[in-house]
Amino acid sequence: MRLGTLLLSLLIALMLWGMAHGTASIDRGFDVPVVFDGIPDHLVLTEQSTDAVNIRVLGNSNSLRNLEDRRVEYRIDVSGARSGPSVHEVEASMIELPRGARIVSRSPSRIEFEFEPRGRKSVRVRAAVEGEPAEGHQITRVEVDPPSVELTGARREVLRLSEVATETIGVEGLTAPVERVVRLSPGRDHVWPEKRDTVTVRIDVEPIPEPEDLEEGALPDELGGAEQAGGDA
Repeated sequence: MRLGTLLLSLLIALMLWGMAHGTASIDRGFDVPVVFDGIPDHLVLTEQSTDAVNIRVLGNSNSLRNLEDRRVEYRIDVSGARSGPSVHEVEASMIELPRGARIVSRSPSRIEFEFEPRGRKSVRVRAAVEGEPAEGHQITRVEVDPPSVELTGARREVLRLSEVATETIGVEGLTAPVERVVRLSPGRDHVWPEKRDTVTVRIDVEPIPEPEDLEEGALPDELGGAEQAGGDA
């Protein structure tokens, strides 16, 4: 009888502990990614003071566990944006939380960002070749297909470019031609290829021609000319 009472008491204690553990308030921090919706086609986002909003959330363990499983984002509608700097005041109510959870603080309180006009330009492609072929060999030709591409991005950055390089192509020790599909590397944060980001590069590698042997009995022009001049004298 005492054993049954003891087991029942233990079961009740575990149930009460579980209920208390599930309903107790817990404070936890989360980083919520910032997402810009509706960026106009004629603009490019070039500056952003932060890419996440840190929130402190108060809730029970179940609600916070549900929050961890969700993909929570802080979305900003910029469909009516214009070129230049802007400031957005962070509104905690825009972040959807599970029932039983609430935001007690957020940082930063405002997000600064800037848009610039979009530009486009056609530039030539330069193959970035690194290394030397095997001894006795040389590169005779480098061909890029297509030879030029369209770039787009922040206008002031696009207009400064006259060419775009490929990712590095190593030719160390090569003895024969190679053909590779490689990515373009504009080298600017806010510039990217508009339609394609890869090109085909063919590098021709051939043996270095040996010097032609002098014909037997023939003299170099300079030596022959000197002897002829001496004979005339």
